[in-house]
Amino acid sequence: MPQIVFYWHPMSSATPVACALAELDVPHDRVKVDITTGEQRRPAFLALNPNGKVPTLTVDGAPMFEALAIEVWLGEQYGVEKGLWPAAGTPERLQAMSWSAWSYVTYGAQLVRLQTARDMGTPDDAHGTAAHKALNELLALLDARLAQQPWLLGDTYSLVDLIVGSVIGYSAYIGAPVQQHTSVLNWLGKVQARPAMQIDA
Repeated sequence: MPQIVFYWHPMSSATPVACALAELDVPHDRVKVDITTGEQRRPAFLALNPNGKVPTLTVDGAPMFEALAIEVWLGEQYGVEKGLWPAAGTPERLQAMSWSAWSYVTYGAQLVRLQTARDMGTPDDAHGTAAHKALNELLALLDARLAQQPWLLGDTYSLVDLIVGSVIGYSAYIGAPVQQHTSVLNWLGKVQARPAMQIDA
């Protein structure tokens, strides 16, 4: 079993990784990085993650960063055996990679636009309105899939639901029109009700 150290801060982009570690029951050590005091910009931490951000993970001392990369790695390393990540070479693995990337990249790009407009106090300007419209269209795609099956990969919950659900849940918090999509809303409620999602991280 590799020695895993998880660098995190509460209520940050490290939270989905904390939830994934809990869902998969992966033994690890935790190091809290106080991002409110700039601890993430100290040389020792920058040597692990040159971006100066959480989450960061080390595996037997070797660092990795970016939440999506960490979550996919955890799925591949620990999720297959536990039935929470599809095996390599299966159609489900292709879908797992696709929807996970979709949430962070395609959906995430519009989410950043909405977040920026919100931070600037202009959520109803042209940029904010365009982001809201784009998110609504993407949510319609997700809703259509979830109208056909209870979970993203089919009949059973997987880490893909946690990954995508974490992004969708945050987007609802900052004003994405999740409430307009019944299947997404019902699915999100089930994802957020899982015990692993209740951790204080």
